[in-house]
Amino acid sequence: MLYEDLAGRLGAQIRRGLLRPGERLPSLRRLGRQEKVSIATAVEAYLRLEREGLVEARERSGYFVRARAVPPPQARLPRVQSRAPQTLRNPALLGVLDVLSREDLLPLHVTTPAAELLPGRALAAATARTLRRDPGLALAYGAPQGLLQLREQIARRYLGCGVEVDPAEVVITAGAMEAISLALRCVTRAGDVVLLETPTYYGILQAVAALGLRAIEVPSRGSAGIDAAAVRTALERHPVRAAVLVPNFNNPNGSLTGDDDKRAIVAACGERGVVVIEDDLYGELAYSGERPAPLRRYAGRARVITCSSWSKTLAPGLRVGWALAGDHVDDIVRAKCFSSVATASLPQRAIGEYFARHDFDRSLRRLRRELATNAQRWRDAIRRSWPDGTRVSEPAGGVSLWLELAGGVDGQALFEAAMAHGIGCLPGHLFSLRGDYRGHLRLGLGLAWNARVEDGLRELGRLAGRLA
Repeated sequence: MLYEDLAGRLGAQIRRGLLRPGERLPSLRRLGRQEKVSIATAVEAYLRLEREGLVEARERSGYFVRARAVPPPQARLPRVQSRAPQTLRNPALLGVLDVLSREDLLPLHVTTPAAELLPGRALAAATARTLRRDPGLALAYGAPQGLLQLREQIARRYLGCGVEVDPAEVVITAGAMEAISLALRCVTRAGDVVLLETPTYYGILQAVAALGLRAIEVPSRGSAGIDAAAVRTALERHPVRAAVLVPNFNNPNGSLTGDDDKRAIVAACGERGVVVIEDDLYGELAYSGERPAPLRRYAGRARVITCSSWSKTLAPGLRVGWALAGDHVDDIVRAKCFSSVATASLPQRAIGEYFARHDFDRSLRRLRRELATNAQRWRDAIRRSWPDGTRVSEPAGGVSLWLELAGGVDGQALFEAAMAHGIGCLPGHLFSLRGDYRGHLRLGLGLAWNARVEDGLRELGRLAGRLA
């Protein structure tokens, strides 16, 4: 596209130093005349550069080359030794809910975008229209599989990233975690072995433990994502029944698995009849705007169950997610019916109404820009006020930042000190089967940037310095 070519040329000039930090860029009209493109193309080019962190917009002044701070070192991951499959041995996970329920903390521990970054007013209007039109239908039980209109909308969105989905295989769930739990229930039995990446989201660890499953871990390599070679080795050594993986912007470390590794992972699993349960919750949140492919793109419908929700892009409290269940659809619908009957009708119909009348992609572009800017702001704040040697991930999408603490600081100790000062964060040992990553910390990037957030990050750095 024209705007991509233009953004690429300008970006190359910035990286080579031809356009220097702080330098004002041509106005939209001037850029359009110089490059012989429309103003709309010029706008898209600048927005693309803004998402990449190369330029910044200043109110009533135009666009400027961003002064790029020297980034903190990226967080390293400890080497994961090959271990025998085991049940969950991390009692700290039982206390996570106590932290999440507290409302008196600066919520740097939460990986949900703030309300002001989501289309709350449009959703409220859609909900009101839904109730006015047919309150009886909106408040009644729905079908266990979910609203057809919504299943069709999900199928259409996946077409945009090269995945053909039949609406008949989509199951609407109460968020992505219910989808993952239902999928695990349908393809495993107590005592089976599942493969997980490490670090991984603590909710996945809790779901595995609740079903009495044993797990084997393979490393997620910072920005490189899941180690496909380690996956193949683990499958050769252990009787794995299913794999639960987060290839797109993993929570907590934000890693993105490359397409070649995705192909290799689904191929290795397919050869051994291992069902992949994919958590694609953050797939829509690529800062560049280029949505990475889900694993489902590289495998048939019998081999990958893709799970996701609108919790990070529309509204977390509506609790509407889905599973692309493929050949497992009948089993998952049956399990859904037995566990919760059906997902609530009102939020399903409200989201369907929202998509019919509002521009979701416009809201999504704004959210991506804000998260990309936040990632840079958080990193800059850590560089300025945390102890030297603190290592920070550099995610290309998602809502989390992964830190390796300097000076041998224990993440649990910093977590407790932060709580005493009214600041939320999560210690790294919550994100592994055995409580690894004691010297790590996860921060959420979803808050709107303001003085309170900046002060909170500075205070966290001061506390880390005291503990070191």
